[in-house]
Amino acid sequence: MTPYLARLLDITMNNNAVSGDWKKAIEVPIYKGGDRSVVGKYRPVILTSVVCKQTEHVLAGYLKEVLEKSGWL
Repeated sequence: MTPYLARLLDITMNNNAVSGDWKKAIEVPIYKGGDRSVVGKYRPVILTSVVCKQTEHVLAGYLKEVLEKSGWL
């Protein structure tokens, strides 16, 4: 599966285009405890595409590596 994700990332970066599905997210409130009627007792969790998360992980790792090599971190 990794070669397919790498190819998809390559196409996305070369075309400067992001899939519409990657831009969509679902926010789900998760109950933390206490009074359920208090809005502050919930925390938001954002559900996004797995492919989008993997792409973010790859890009973050690459940027970290580049910044460490250049001495910025």
